[in-house]
Amino acid sequence: MQILNQKYINIIVKKALQEDLSPRGDITTKLIKDKKSRAKIIAKQSGVIAGLDFCKAAYKLIGKETVFLKKTKDGEKVKKGKVIAVVSAKVKTILTAERTALNFLSHASGIATLTNQFVKNSNIKNKICCTRKTTPNLRLLEKYAVKKGGGFNHRYNLSDEIMIKDNHIAAVPNLRKFVEKAIKTNRIITLEIDNIKQLKQVLGLKFKRILFDNMNLKTLRKCLKLCGNNYETEYSGNVSLKNIKKISSTKVNRISIGSITHSAKAFDLSLKIYN
Repeated sequence: MQILNQKYINIIVKKALQEDLSPRGDITTKLIKDKKSRAKIIAKQSGVIAGLDFCKAAYKLIGKETVFLKKTKDGEKVKKGKVIAVVSAKVKTILTAERTALNFLSHASGIATLTNQFVKNSNIKNKICCTRKTTPNLRLLEKYAVKKGGGFNHRYNLSDEIMIKDNHIAAVPNLRKFVEKAIKTNRIITLEIDNIKQLKQVLGLKFKRILFDNMNLKTLRKCLKLCGNNYETEYSGNVSLKNIKKISSTKVNRISIGSITHSAKAFDLSLKIYN
């Protein structure tokens, strides 16, 4: 798994700036006479902030003179109208980096905010988890944002742990034998099942986690009873803010939600230049 450090942040932000500026730069801002200026980044909604270092990097990479003053920190809840940060730099730096900086901040804060809404609406003992349904090349940022919203990360990528899903099951002749083979690797194993018949085929085998996919709650409760305390349990499939409380009430250990990364609404922000 990659580590969220300044080197990684700079690589990702440089690519985004290149996308926005290639091949001729900000041809509008070039027409403005440069001078020192300041700008406020303001929250236009309430929620949880994440991605401040990505926002800061966009300005610093455009103009080394930039002073980026954080008025909050990642993981903090803010109210509408809160000043998130103050940017002091040349006006050309502020204008050129503005959209890239706000894109990162609004994207990450949107994920953190949605995650936090799920956390607040679930049982305190449930872990709200993200999945691998992430934006290509932004997985580390998005999983970081989930944690800042109070959630937990599922596996980072395919090499982190063994996860046996429906198509793996369809591709092998015998589920129990396949799980026994997986156990011999001494890796963490999650088995995804969608019916009681599959569960009964593997009961008694020693591995970490069983994920119940798209089950109705009546069947889920039966499966949880059969598992007892022998496995960590997880639910996934069409989880929403409307049904999270009912799913949470089953006392399943983890609830994984793809939408907190792939469908989170961008956090509403604005930047205002002032002298």
